[in-house]
Amino acid sequence: MTTKTHKKRWDMTFFDKIKSGLRKTLDNVAFTFSSEKLDDEFFEELEEKLIASDSGYETASAIVETLRKRVKELLITDAGQAKEQLILIVSDMLKSQSEANYSGKPAVILLIGVNGAGKTTTAGKLANIFRQSGRTVLIGAADTFRAAAVDQLEVWARRSGAEIISGANDPSAVVFDTVSAAKSRGTDIVICDTAGRLHTKKNLMEELSKMSRTIYKAAPEASVETLLVLDAVTGQNALNQAAQFAAGAGVSGIVLTKLDGTAKGGSVIAVKEKIGIPVRYVGVGEKIDDLMEFSPEEFTRALFS
Repeated sequence: MTTKTHKKRWDMTFFDKIKSGLRKTLDNVAFTFSSEKLDDEFFEELEEKLIASDSGYETASAIVETLRKRVKELLITDAGQAKEQLILIVSDMLKSQSEANYSGKPAVILLIGVNGAGKTTTAGKLANIFRQSGRTVLIGAADTFRAAAVDQLEVWARRSGAEIISGANDPSAVVFDTVSAAKSRGTDIVICDTAGRLHTKKNLMEELSKMSRTIYKAAPEASVETLLVLDAVTGQNALNQAAQFAAGAGVSGIVLTKLDGTAKGGSVIAVKEKIGIPVRYVGVGEKIDDLMEFSPEEFTRALFS
């Protein structure tokens, strides 16, 4: 079940915000072409631009090859029509067959990722999205390693109008207390912030598994969405992180943060194409409403505008 109650509100501003958020990418790689002729030069130039935006060589080549075939099949001779087909091809690539599941009682979102990706701010911004849609939200401060994490999370909780649970030194204990409290209060959404960890640290990855098991101990009827928070500024490194976390942590969705701070906006395409995990949300700024539910078509139109 998707969060349809707030979807229209975000879709109204998504194109403008994402286009603004992609400004560094568009300044670095403008998808305009030196020739309107659909010849080899046109397709080579397109591939170069896709690679420059950090889509990755294999993904860029696949997109261009699909467009070549589409142009030939549809007898397209105009660059504008070819660009429209490009938008359709890439937006189809970015679409997901699986929707976010927020139907549980409560629905629990576990935020994971490396240090500095933006998990804590994402927790507050996600809480704001659900609060704006009329849902009650409880945030669990399960990052028990970073001293300032709880203080930072309390600030974001106040901004969003969500409540927060903290105090225990063990992250799984925080998760248990938060989910238990949400169940007893009838809270709709639980968002658990977790400590940054490297996918190569076996004990820390096992800790994530323990947190997931703890959720079901506290509320067997809960639904769990594990969102991997990636920093878009890292480009192809984000792809490597996604692959490793996906293999070891049961990731069901991606949050791509700091898209406004990078010229590597094409990494969104690479993450979905190479890892197969859908992008659920994108961050395009520091304000509380600068995290948005991802729209494949609107993103693609903004990228190729």
